[in-house]
Amino acid sequence: MIKAVIFDLDGTLLDTLDDLADAANAMLAARGHPPHPVSAYRRFVGDGMATLVQRAHPPGTHLDEQELGTALRSYQEAYAQRWDHKTRPYPGIEGLLGALVEQGIGIAVVSNKGHAYTRPCIDHFFPDLPWGAVYGQRDGIPRKPHPAGALDAACDLGVAPEACAFVGDSGVDMQTGTAAGMVTVGVLWGFREAEELQAGGARHLIAQPAELLDLISR
Repeated sequence: MIKAVIFDLDGTLLDTLDDLADAANAMLAARGHPPHPVSAYRRFVGDGMATLVQRAHPPGTHLDEQELGTALRSYQEAYAQRWDHKTRPYPGIEGLLGALVEQGIGIAVVSNKGHAYTRPCIDHFFPDLPWGAVYGQRDGIPRKPHPAGALDAACDLGVAPEACAFVGDSGVDMQTGTAAGMVTVGVLWGFREAEELQAGGARHLIAQPAELLDLISR
């Protein structure tokens, strides 16, 4: 029986792609580099902000530690100014979360987005829900696909890992849930394709949020 659901954030609960792309393109413009189309960021995101910044630079660009730090700060400043401009919950997400809470299913978030950005996103877009845990990328905690964040969330929820569903839109999310011993559910409305989700270890794929309720009821 599934007693709790741990969600990824970007590409799973929230469609953040436009704001992420706009911030990264602003960073690139400030550094004299050309922008990317929004669609390109589907492949750049998912592994933390520093990795996004590296991927966004033109191929062959070498960033040493100092240059990466400068570029990352530029990106963070740009994102802090626009993180809620175009971002919205995916259709059906708010209803799904409400239904889970009504059924007594615990809910949590584990994201590779920086924790300083993850918590405000949840507080802004889902302010009235009883989240058992909300974790972005934290210093000293390995980012996904390491299972540490997922296991921390399960502990906070008071639920054994095998009674948790880990829901996300990327192969990294599926690897995380598998490593944590959770039921992996890949969503098809996010940033990545079914093939990546299946290769990452998805046990189930869903095309609409309401399908998660059906899956849990079975």
